[in-house]
Amino acid sequence: MGTLWSMKFDHDMIVLGGGSGGYAAARTARDAGADVAIVDPGPLGGLCILRGCMPSKAILRSSDIMSLMRRAGEFGLRTDGIGADLGAIMERKDRLIREFADYRIEQLRGFTLYEDYGRFLSSHQIDVGGRTLSARTFVVATGSVISHVPIPGLDDVGYITSDEALDLRHPPASMLVLGAGSVACELAQFYGRIGVDVTIIQRSHHILSGLDEDLARPVEARLREEGFSLFTGTQLHRFERRDSLKVAHFSHAGEEKTAAAEAVFQALGRRPNTTNLGLDRAGVTLDQQRICVDGEMRTSQPHIFAVGDVNGVHEIVHIAVLQGEAVGFNATHPDEPQRNVDERLTVEVTFTDPQVATVGLTERRCQQQDVPYLVASYPFDDHGKSMCLGETHGLVKILCHPQTGEILGAGLCGPEVGELVHELAAIMYFRGSVRDLAAIPHYHPTLAEILTYPAEELAEAVND
Repeated sequence: MGTLWSMKFDHDMIVLGGGSGGYAAARTARDAGADVAIVDPGPLGGLCILRGCMPSKAILRSSDIMSLMRRAGEFGLRTDGIGADLGAIMERKDRLIREFADYRIEQLRGFTLYEDYGRFLSSHQIDVGGRTLSARTFVVATGSVISHVPIPGLDDVGYITSDEALDLRHPPASMLVLGAGSVACELAQFYGRIGVDVTIIQRSHHILSGLDEDLARPVEARLREEGFSLFTGTQLHRFERRDSLKVAHFSHAGEEKTAAAEAVFQALGRRPNTTNLGLDRAGVTLDQQRICVDGEMRTSQPHIFAVGDVNGVHEIVHIAVLQGEAVGFNATHPDEPQRNVDERLTVEVTFTDPQVATVGLTERRCQQQDVPYLVASYPFDDHGKSMCLGETHGLVKILCHPQTGEILGAGLCGPEVGELVHELAAIMYFRGSVRDLAAIPHYHPTLAEILTYPAEELAEAVND
């Protein structure tokens, strides 16, 4: 490493941000022999652990159990006195998050750690709390922040974001949810299931608008069954306060409507956290607020990389980790073939009930990119194991190449599909075909068995 890394720098690599992507880059570079420093103002742990994946899944477990308790009669059981204690739910979540965060902090302590804000002074120097540090390479992994949406009156009436929604101790009687992406739907369903009167207002014509419509509709159906008020295809106009309530004015189906609630949950997305990083001084190109990167995660400055939410490629933790690992290798092995992040196996999961999961190409993307494909699906309401479980919302569908049968992607909506999707990812990793999937023995009765039905249909249709 002595000939590779110049001794005039304070560190071989400085990583801005100690979340999942930043830590992966730092660990990989350190293991290759680099002197790595991490700059993070805290609280340490990263978005996933502190305010994202882990706390949301912890509290969703409580509301899922609540839902099953309410359905006890369906299974011949009796329950009395069902109720939710939001404070106790959050205390359980906090205990888990402290454990997760403490472990990550212990990992971060293995590096030179500067617990302050970092800002570029030039392409090789940053200011950290008044101290100038230099490095041969940099990794920007500062994540994302809540987007501010300028809807008239919204700031005046006040709202919570996902940060506050994950930390409330006393539930409001009613809640307006603005937006219907993954975070919005997961937390809306949580609050609805513990007794909050929830209204969802969504601009697109169906919830989870980034998904194929047939995967989103079963979630909509479940929400409506559970008593949610759901408006899609809307345009928000303004907000006003009416006594103790916050009132949204919006148009829907050609009519002007209002909806009122005690609380407003603004869930209209996040943006890359690039403000005040001094990226202009470093000569790093932005697209809006997103850092532009190539397949190697290099910015317009080849020695400055960007991973995770800040580059806007995918707001998914395991993708950030893959990007970080690629960067750690690329930065420390400049004379070897560089690693790109393979998006062919991208997996996404939304932990609503029913869950939604995708891997690889979607039908929408195939159509947009003129990718030829065959598709077959099978519903959970005609599948033995899901019927026994009483979980019959949704379907699975598989896309394959018309000539070879190679699996191109899949979309699943139903019980435990966040687990089922990984069987498909494993087969796709080895570039397996629908014939391979159909030939793999599946125990009966299991949820996984449902994957064989569209596979068998496609195996007969492939023209090779």
